[in-house]
Amino acid sequence: QVQLVESGGGLVQPGGSLRLSCSASGFSDSPYAMSWFRQTSWGGRDRVAHITKSDSTTYADDVKGRFTISQDKAKNTVYLQMNALKPEDTALYICRVDLIDGAAWGRGLQVTVSS
Repeated sequence: QVQLVESGGGLVQPGGSLRLSCSASGFSDSPYAMSWFRQTSWGGRDRVAHITKSDSTTYADDVKGRFTISQDKAKNTVYLQMNALKPEDTALYICRVDLIDGAAWGRGLQVTVSS
């Protein structure tokens, strides 16, 4: 059974930084991509950052230059370094792992940016 363990959320002041981690286990084939999403106010999920097995990355326009996604393939772990955080970055951040058999989602981490 695929399991995702997320860590690193919390409260930070505007302009501050946080680093999110998501470690995946319970599968034999390595993920072909890993992503971070934000849950929207109406319950949807917007992709924030994405990294492929070949280390190709993509970002949402509003986080480009501030957020960096990276991975440790040996540990099946994806990271999201978030710098210059803004109050509008406040959200539940959810990790997703794309496997051959389908996608697995984490439970999410609350990130609150407030003074």
